Amino acid sequence: MTTNQHKKNAFAPLVLDVAVPLGSYYLFKGAFGMSTFAALAWSSLVPAVRTGWSAVRERTVNGLAGLILLVNVVGLLLSFVSGDPRLMLAKDSGVSSTVGIGILVSVALGKPMMTAGLKPFLVKGDAAKEVAWERLQSGAAAASADFRRRERAFSVVWGVVLLVECVVRIVGAYTVPVDTMVWLGSVIMIGAMVVGILVGGALGAGPMQAMVATEAGAVDDVVADAVVDVDAGAEVRGEALEVALAR
Repeated sequence: MTTNQHKKNAFAPLVLDVAVPLGSYYLFKGAFGMSTFAALAWSSLVPAVRTGWSAVRERTVNGLAGLILLVNVVGLLLSFVSGDPRLMLAKDSGVSSTVGIGILVSVALGKPMMTAGLKPFLVKGDAAKEVAWERLQSGAAAASADFRRRERAFSVVWGVVLLVECVVRIVGAYTVPVDTMVWLGSVIMIGAMVVGILVGGALGAGPMQAMVATEAGAVDDVVADAVVDVDAGAEVRGEALEVALAR
């Protein structure tokens, strides 16, 4: 897989679980002139659907989408609290910090939050890659230790990136003119996403993709050898039967 495809895979979970909700919030609020409450409500739609879909289809809760949904619900409640424009800008950046902290906590607990979103884009529904992923994650494969280290690294990168982005935007909210910070905040967010794509892809998603492919190839080889052994055994039994009948 090419480097660009690795970057695309690394970016995909953030597109659905972070970029879409955040981007739609600013779109509804800025371009459409919606109130903070309305913008937060409509931007909660994607994480709500993602959370519900994973709960129904996979019987699990998508941690990142669920966290975004929770943050938006809290934001809806906080939107009733009036404040100056700078405070509102600072509050908006709290979404990134909450998500970042949630991701880092999940790594500390041994359940990296970004894994659930990353796995489908690396496995792509391939049965051999699914088996390879499980072997790598369970410790059954030779590269398991490195795989799990890369898995943690991928989540850590995004957790740190989102926290740094939050700090930069809060500083900007109180030091940069409000009119400038309204659009600059989005630029900072996009820049953070680009950094996450590059670093997360290099340290996590890219190497994980390669390990899954290598392990999947090994799984295919084992299956192929087993088929050959079965065919050879059947052939030997057939020859023995012919000899017995001839006698």
